[in-house]
Amino acid sequence: MNLQQKFTDAKVIAVLTIDCVENAVPLARTLLEGGICAMELTLRTPQAMDCLVRIVNEVPEMLAGVGTVLRPDQVRLAKAKGAAFAVSPGTNRSVLAEARQAGLFFAPGIMTPSDIEAALEYDCTLMKYFPAETSGGLAHLRNIAAPYGYLKPKFIPLGGINETNLKGYLADPLIAAVGGSWIAKPEEIRNADWNTILNRARTASRLAAEV
Repeated sequence: MNLQQKFTDAKVIAVLTIDCVENAVPLARTLLEGGICAMELTLRTPQAMDCLVRIVNEVPEMLAGVGTVLRPDQVRLAKAKGAAFAVSPGTNRSVLAEARQAGLFFAPGIMTPSDIEAALEYDCTLMKYFPAETSGGLAHLRNIAAPYGYLKPKFIPLGGINETNLKGYLADPLIAAVGGSWIAKPEEIRNADWNTILNRARTASRLAAEV
């Protein structure tokens, strides 16, 4: 099974900011228990890469990657640390070139036709649609993606996705999966509030399964 198909099967990707390495493995196990099998660790804390290593080594059934990748050196480090994939908020060509060179599955952030063309130039057919809701939601995505339909790109919307709208996104054939930070908020991770996170994960996976 290729990685894009794994995202499609997962349907929901938890987007996480972790500032305590000791919370990484319990968090991953909690998400799995709740039916979430894919996670993006944002590189917004110094501990993110160490968290990735812990999860890759101790929770191998979790599809774990990194996000907020802004520089080529972060691509190389993510690959070395065992990331299954990487994501960026935009389409930085130096980052895209490094990801292709490193053989790291990469989903760049897009919001315009020019962004989509830059992603396609570097063989990225799975893209992060960000910020989804404030840039016009599904209506905007359908319009900007229409000229490229014959190339069959797929998108992971992030930004404003939650329990109230995830089903609408997942029902659209353009969408491979949805990403969301609402499932596990930073303060909940910091406080090891696993019950709250478990309940949200279960709700998200249940709603996704209904599509």
